[in-house]
Amino acid sequence: MKAAVIGLGVEGKKAVNSLLNHGWEVYATDLNINVDLSGLNLPILDMNMIEEKQTVSIVGEKITVDLGFTNSYAIESCDAIAFSPSMYGGSFANRLLEDGDLLSDVLVKHKDLFTIGITGTNGKTTTVHMLKSILENAGKKVLVGGNGGGGFSGYYDLILEAEEGDYDILLVEVCDMTLDFANYCFDFDMVGLTNIGNDHMDVHKTIANYKNSLVRFFADKTIFTTFNQDFNSDFKESASQSISYFAYQDKLQLVGEFNLLNAGLATAIARELKIPKDVIRSTLENFKAVQGRLDVYKINDADVYVGKTDNSDALASVLAEKDFYALFIGTPRLNEIHRLDILDVAVKYNPEVIVLFPGLDDTLDLAIYRLNSLGYMGNIITVNTLDQIIELVAEYSHEEAILIGGNGQDVIIDIQDRIKEISEKLL
Repeated sequence: MKAAVIGLGVEGKKAVNSLLNHGWEVYATDLNINVDLSGLNLPILDMNMIEEKQTVSIVGEKITVDLGFTNSYAIESCDAIAFSPSMYGGSFANRLLEDGDLLSDVLVKHKDLFTIGITGTNGKTTTVHMLKSILENAGKKVLVGGNGGGGFSGYYDLILEAEEGDYDILLVEVCDMTLDFANYCFDFDMVGLTNIGNDHMDVHKTIANYKNSLVRFFADKTIFTTFNQDFNSDFKESASQSISYFAYQDKLQLVGEFNLLNAGLATAIARELKIPKDVIRSTLENFKAVQGRLDVYKINDADVYVGKTDNSDALASVLAEKDFYALFIGTPRLNEIHRLDILDVAVKYNPEVIVLFPGLDDTLDLAIYRLNSLGYMGNIITVNTLDQIIELVAEYSHEEAILIGGNGQDVIIDIQDRIKEISEKLL
């Protein structure tokens, strides 16, 4: 079997790797000659040679990659197509869908599984892992994945895995930017909404547009939303059944009101699936934070909170519950400057120190300019290495609390691993 992968962004590269891992041949293409190919097993080429050309073809074992152009004949000769979720709804993607060659149309076993989607701005990954643990402890065989930003292998990987495995339930983390695409690819029976927040506004443009995308996504499904969720009346009108959930009331190791709500959502779905209460309770009592998500470590006198808080609502939900002496904030990509609004939230809570480090890109100068323009009067420090971050954590470790967050999941995971190691040695 051979598949064409069109667009080599995060989801495209994950699709290439998943297809190759499942024994497919792959033709991949991207019109951008300078696309980041890291993470793909390709022959090593001189980058200067690539930069001087307008088009490049790379041929490896079971894979051909064309950059700067698309070979229509190569696409037509494939058995299935995988394109970037961001392309969905465009004229080119619509033409490709006319022949029913999208991977989700060619491989359809995943559509026979009972399917649960978890979407929202913040808390998706934690909720998915909570629910997965509950279901597995109840004896269910669960296939979990979806949104690449949540650390999974992408939507196409779920489709490929479902075709080969034997599962009871398909559990999908759905990014709020890919609602229509996911709705096309999967037959959702239930959908849980964590929250609606201020993120990806470069795509949604307005909260109203985001709400309308959710209304389409919820149509004729059983949905779970918080009892006081904005737009609940619109969501209930679209859904076949609407169930409200509340903050979890029993013992939970995770910190923060937001995690009690995540646990409340996982609990509400599990109860609707008739999972015994004792299984839910024991699972959540022993549930530990997902790697990269907010967790707390003791370093000397300080509680050191570490976890991805890459949008203003995520950061505000943490800062509202604790006073932090210092905030360490990873900076966003150059093309995601709207995410610098996390600094607006940081300044509002007025910590003594704000430490900036490159999260997704080195946009430190832009972050400093933003802090100065906001009139922040505290101490601004920039660092570039993990060792420098650890030195400052040690310096501030006799204060009450420190938060390390912002953008850059991989960088934050590295910091978290190091902080955890130090904390355990000090116990």
